[in-house]
Amino acid sequence: MNPAEITVVIPALNEEQVISRSVHSAVSAGAIEVIVSDGGSRDQTVERAIEAGASSVVRSMPGRGVQMNFAAHLATGQFILFLHADNELPEQALRQICVHEEAAWGAFQQQIDSRRKVYRLIEWGNDLRVRWRQVPFGDQGMFVRRTLFEELGGFAEIPLMEDVELSHRLRKVQAPVLLQGPLQISARRWEKKGVLRQTLTNWMIQLSYARGISVEQLAQKYYGS
Repeated sequence: MNPAEITVVIPALNEEQVISRSVHSAVSAGAIEVIVSDGGSRDQTVERAIEAGASSVVRSMPGRGVQMNFAAHLATGQFILFLHADNELPEQALRQICVHEEAAWGAFQQQIDSRRKVYRLIEWGNDLRVRWRQVPFGDQGMFVRRTLFEELGGFAEIPLMEDVELSHRLRKVQAPVLLQGPLQISARRWEKKGVLRQTLTNWMIQLSYARGISVEQLAQKYYGS
């Protein structure tokens, strides 16, 4: 297998400030196609994605799970890599997947774009979660063999935790592989809300989800926090 057999899907909604970099990183990594699934942006997201080299930009109903499923139905690669709009792939990312083509799915180590030492701790914790709990998050560049993704029915079309829900199903098939990457991650969520507050919110959401709290309730708390 080679990078030209991997599709990159990027869900986006009003991401004109960052979409060019994520699309360009996927193109530079050698993806067979880069599909941007737009959830109804009212800014220049679509135009900038096209300018950056996206193979196609499709219009979808909003919702990350919905958008990723919609684009995944159009994918032709052996693997699909789901990339958040504020993430960037390193040039060697797809080659790393090719080296581990026996793996059914996996994700990447991260590098958050800040020199603050607290972010190195967050990166370490995210790596540990994948290795210990076998649960990558969406901002770790989840990738999955397309036939397996289709067999499992794709992402649950829920307002939050679609990445965790899919990870729980995938880990029953095979443990994920964690690749070196590193995936470049925007620090904007932590910087906007504060590192401690954002981290505690993430932990609260994960714990509540594990306890069976509905994703609708969690979404209200998360997006309203």
